[in-house]
Amino acid sequence: MTRSRGLLLAVLALLAFQVHAQIPAVATRDGVPTLAPVLERVTPAVVNIAVLQRSPEDQNPMLRDPFFRRFFGLPDQQQPQIAAGSGVIVDAKNGYVITNAHVVKDAREVAVTLKDARRFPAKLVGADAGTDIALLKIDPKGLADVRWGDSDALQVGDFVLAIGNPFGIGQTVTSGIVSALGRSGLSVEGYEHFIQTDAAINPGNSGGPLLNSSGEVIGINTAVSQSGENIGFALPINVVKDSLDNFNQTGQFNRPFIGVEYRMITRQMAVLNEIPEGAYIMDVVSGSPAEKSGIEAEDIITKINGEKVTSNNDLARIIGKKRVGDSITVTLWRDGEETKVQLSLGSQN
Repeated sequence: MTRSRGLLLAVLALLAFQVHAQIPAVATRDGVPTLAPVLERVTPAVVNIAVLQRSPEDQNPMLRDPFFRRFFGLPDQQQPQIAAGSGVIVDAKNGYVITNAHVVKDAREVAVTLKDARRFPAKLVGADAGTDIALLKIDPKGLADVRWGDSDALQVGDFVLAIGNPFGIGQTVTSGIVSALGRSGLSVEGYEHFIQTDAAINPGNSGGPLLNSSGEVIGINTAVSQSGENIGFALPINVVKDSLDNFNQTGQFNRPFIGVEYRMITRQMAVLNEIPEGAYIMDVVSGSPAEKSGIEAEDIITKINGEKVTSNNDLARIIGKKRVGDSITVTLWRDGEETKVQLSLGSQN
C-alpha cells in the first residue's frame, strides 16, 4: 500500500468516526488528521497515582513484635509495598479525583502527580469495592477537570482513547474502538456490565479515563483480560456518575439492594423442571426491601421493571443502575403463577 493511499484511508476512517459520533470535525495539522487538540485539553485532568500500601506486618500485631521477627528470622525492617495507578480529576474546584477502589486498597499513603509534574498528597474520601470506585481529594489549586460523556449512547465500533500510567512509566495515550458492551463474568461479585475495548490497557492504567473522540469521559479503565492481548474493560461512566450523585447526597457510597440470596436457573434447568429462567431465591434478608414487599424463599425473579433476568449478572446490573430509594417492579414466579410486587431499594454500604 502506498503512503498516500494509507493516508487517504486514515482520513476516511476518521471522517467515518465523525459522522457516526456526530462530533465536530477532527483537527488537522499539515493536512493530516490529529487528536492532539483533544488530548491537550484532557490530559491535564488525568493523574498518576502512587500508593504506599500497608504491609502484612502493619495489620498483624505479632509481625510488629521485634522478638517475634528475630525468632522466626524475619528482617528487622518492614518493606513498604508500592503500587501505581491512574485517576481523573472530576471536580477541579474541590479537588476531587476518581480512581479504582483496588488501586488504593490498603493504602497507607496516596500521592497524585499531575501532567505538569506537580505532586499532591491525597486523602481517600470514600470507596466502594462493589463498583470498584474510589474518590480522592487533593489541593484544588490550578486544576483542570473533564467533561462527562454518556456511556449509554455507546455503540460497538465507536472510537475510544485510553489515558493512564501503564507499568508506572508515565502518562500514556492509546486508542481503539468499543469492542463489546455489557461484558460480565470477570469477578465473582460486584457490579459487572463493562465496556470492552481493544485500546491498550495495562497494569497501571486502572482508574484512568476511557474517552470518546470528543474527549468526554465515557468509562473508567478497570481491568485487563488475563487470557489474551487487546482486551481491556472499563466501568461505564453513567454508573460512576450515579455513585457520585449518591455520595454527594449521603456522604457515602451507598449501593442499592433488595436483600436476597439467589442462584440462577439456566435455560437447561428451566426446560428440565418446567419452570422459567430467573433468579431462584435461596434466602431473604431479614428487614430487607425484599422481605417487606413479600418476596419469599423459593420464589423465582423473572423480571425487574419488565427487563428479563436470565444471566447471573442481570439482577446486580439492573439494580446497580438504580438509586437508593427508587421504586421497582419485581415479577415473580410462585407456585406456578406469575405475580408482581413493588419495592423501594434499600442501601448497602
